[in-house]
Amino acid sequence: MHIRTALFSDLPALAAVEALCFPPAEAASQEVLAARLRVYPHHFWLMENEGRLVSFINGLVTDEPQLLDAMYADPSFHRETGAWQMIFGVNTLPQYRRQGRAGQVMERVLADAQAQGRTGCVLTCKEALIHYYARFGFQNEGLSASAHGGAAWYSMRLTF
Repeated sequence: MHIRTALFSDLPALAAVEALCFPPAEAASQEVLAARLRVYPHHFWLMENEGRLVSFINGLVTDEPQLLDAMYADPSFHRETGAWQMIFGVNTLPQYRRQGRAGQVMERVLADAQAQGRTGCVLTCKEALIHYYARFGFQNEGLSASAHGGAAWYSMRLTF
């Protein structure tokens, strides 16, 4: 398994994995992923197995301390020198789940964000995943204001 940052040529694979991992109302479209890749490709971490994308995490960097729904579709929120690494999605193909793959990618994201001098990382998740992200040191800040995809989301923050 190999972890690297994205190239624009990864777009079709990213869109395919995103579509498998999230319901349509929550998944980023290929157009949204393309817009993100144009602005912050180095904030996409991809795990490959023999050249096949099996897991990825992406998100922009900002000084805004809360993950706002508008950030998902608008890459202009990105500030390369920002304090907070936002995490929009943790995507792993079903056949690679429960093998620690997403955790390996998350550890890389956290290490890179810390090495880049970020204050920390922020994500939102559904209630069933609060315990998962807590294993990495994320603290549950309660229900988020997010209405992304019509789901209930919890705000999670890891401060370095």
